[in-house]
Amino acid sequence: MKIVNPEQYSQSTGAKGKLCYNEPKRLLFFGLPWTFTKYELRENVLTEIKGFLTVTENDCYMYKISDVEITRSLGQRIFGLSTIILFTSDVTDKTIVLKNIKHGREIKDFLLEASESAKIRRRTVNMQDIGFGAGDIHDLDDIDNN
Repeated sequence: MKIVNPEQYSQSTGAKGKLCYNEPKRLLFFGLPWTFTKYELRENVLTEIKGFLTVTENDCYMYKISDVEITRSLGQRIFGLSTIILFTSDVTDKTIVLKNIKHGREIKDFLLEASESAKIRRRTVNMQDIGFGAGDIHDLDDIDNN
C-alpha cells in the first residue's frame, strides 16, 4: 500500500489508538490462518480488513459497541477457536462477527472494557430502558405527594 501523505496517515492511525490485537480469521480445519480476513483491535476502533484482490476495510468505533457475545462450537473448541459477535449502533453493520479467532475470551473481555472506556471518554454512556414510558412520569409525581 502506497501512502501519499505520511503525516496525515500517522495522525489517522494515532487517533485510532494503540494496536492491542491483530488477529486473522482462521479456517476451522486445524485453525490455520489461510483466509483473507484480519481484525485489528485498537483502543478506539475495531477494523475488519477483507479481501485479496480487492481489499475492503470497515471500521467500527469502540463506543458504538453495545454488547459482546462469544460462542464456541465443538470443532472450534477442539482447535482453540471462538466466534465473537458484536452488537453495535454502527450504520454499516449492526452485528459484526469475528469468526474462528484464537484468544476469544481474552479478546471478548478487551472489547467489553475498551467499549465502556470509550463511552466514558466520549460521554456517550447510555442507560438501559427500565420500563418507564412517557406517561409514567405522572405516576412518580403521585408518589411524591403521598
